[in-house]
Amino acid sequence: MAPCSIDDDDVDPLLTAEEAGGPAPMMRLDGVAVGPGVGIGTVYLHDTGLAPIPEYRIPSGLVERERLRLAKAADRSIAEFRALGQKVRTLSGGPGEELACILEAYEQMMRGSRLLRGADRRIGEFRVNAEAAVRVEMAELIGAFSAMDDDYLAARIEDIREVGRRLIRNLNRRPRQPGLTTVPRGSIVLAEELSPADTALLNPRVVGGLATTLGARESHTAIMARSLALPAVVAVTGLMRHARAGDTVVVDGAKGCVILNPDPDTLAWYRNRRASFLRTRRNLLRLRDVPSVTRDGVAVHLQANVELPAEVEAVLQSGAEGIGLVRSEFLYMNRDCLPTADEQAAAFTDLIQHMKGRPVTIRTLDLGGEKLGDALDFKAGANPALGLRAVRLSLTRTELLRIQYEAILRAACHGPARILLPMVCTTDEVRAARAILAEVVESARAAGQPLPDPLPPLGVMIEVPAAALSADALAREADFFAIGTNDLTQYALAIDRTDEAVAHLYDPLHPAVLRLIHFATGAAQAAGIPVSVCGEMAGDPRLTALLFGLGVRELSMAAFAIPAVKQRVRRISSHTAREHAHRILGQPDAGHIAALIDVFNDG
Repeated sequence: MAPCSIDDDDVDPLLTAEEAGGPAPMMRLDGVAVGPGVGIGTVYLHDTGLAPIPEYRIPSGLVERERLRLAKAADRSIAEFRALGQKVRTLSGGPGEELACILEAYEQMMRGSRLLRGADRRIGEFRVNAEAAVRVEMAELIGAFSAMDDDYLAARIEDIREVGRRLIRNLNRRPRQPGLTTVPRGSIVLAEELSPADTALLNPRVVGGLATTLGARESHTAIMARSLALPAVVAVTGLMRHARAGDTVVVDGAKGCVILNPDPDTLAWYRNRRASFLRTRRNLLRLRDVPSVTRDGVAVHLQANVELPAEVEAVLQSGAEGIGLVRSEFLYMNRDCLPTADEQAAAFTDLIQHMKGRPVTIRTLDLGGEKLGDALDFKAGANPALGLRAVRLSLTRTELLRIQYEAILRAACHGPARILLPMVCTTDEVRAARAILAEVVESARAAGQPLPDPLPPLGVMIEVPAAALSADALAREADFFAIGTNDLTQYALAIDRTDEAVAHLYDPLHPAVLRLIHFATGAAQAAGIPVSVCGEMAGDPRLTALLFGLGVRELSMAAFAIPAVKQRVRRISSHTAREHAHRILGQPDAGHIAALIDVFNDG
């Protein structure tokens, strides 16, 4: 049978098992796949909710006392985050470092973040109790982040929510429920949401997987699930309404679905899939130190994308040849002031030193002014996604770019680094950015500051159709290309991936997208500059032969995807991959293309 063919409509969601007169029926609930593999186990329902929050006015003479209550709750929260950080550092490898880094960020948010300052201000201005002040300020910040047309920033909502809840819990002096420290072996954790602090309590040797109602592909829950190698699905509508503690559940981290109460045939099918996945993963781990070359000896360089510095350990464990994309936005999150050159240089130096001679590509700020409004005294445009953002913002507010250049140059003295400009559309932008880099270099030289030799190459992201179609001109100005297939697909097809009404139309196999990639790759090859793909397509082994056939020889992806892509590289040959790509480029629609890809990979 087809185990993922059961629809929510096949059952009456309003009837409980007892009311229906028997055991609960099998039900499939769809969500977003974020963690690898298949998890099978018993439902463990984790309640992350807060008790009702009191709200009342306080006399003016008690305002300072209320502010002190807030400060003491923040101190208690800091101590709890620090204790959790010490606990998770005992985890081996990437997961512990990843969680510790996030918990340290929570500590910083407790030391004077916008949330804390806003709550303190509300106590004074409106004379409300601290719990209510935190709740209102938290709601306003979450509303502002939810309105941002940016997956990465929208995913930071859980940071605000976790810090706010921790504050409220400590204001009420209610200890956190110990539920996740006592999860029975073989459980699948289902929750409305899981914070990094929740995840810190999970033991991957005990928990078989997780699923949440809230969350996004790039949320901390998703990042942690991948780091811990837990099967996981987020954004599962109706999950907590239909699930019952103790029931059998399957979490399909590949297809992005949750199967409640699977029948015997479905359960057997998933057990076979899980066993196959575990065998494959064990085999893939043996490829870590094996060269990434095709059957006829052509090298394909596999690198990793990094969102947070703590991911470096997982990058090294994956066998990555370097970091193909560092998203520098992590330095700008959860703060009202811009990071200094010293702060950025320290962060980039730490990354470069950890990579021990492997190249690191640092992308300059890829945010819009509306997301840095307080620090820049900036008024957002009507359509921020198409407005003053990324390289446009950096070239308008050149102090942003100068500071980043200075930081990268200082860090590059410790190892090989490259600079990547996001959302480039014109050659003028590249020339202007290069001129500013030259000025920063000359200033450093005049001040007697050390400079890397050679200087970092300056590359451009190919992520809008205008850049792809003018790639031949851009290749004469840039030192390398990085093709961002996520945004390239979104802009080429005029589809917002976060809009549920049209997200199903988002398809990187659309002929227009593939032709844009082919043209940009060909332009880079003709100019003799390197070109990589660093979007979701790079980490999909199903598309490895196609990208190779289109001329791509560098791929950058999430670290966990590298072994599977390397395995695929070692099974293809240059001649067959080029023929495959040629056939694909002649197809009229994505459906034909997907079918040809499946036939080629099966063969």
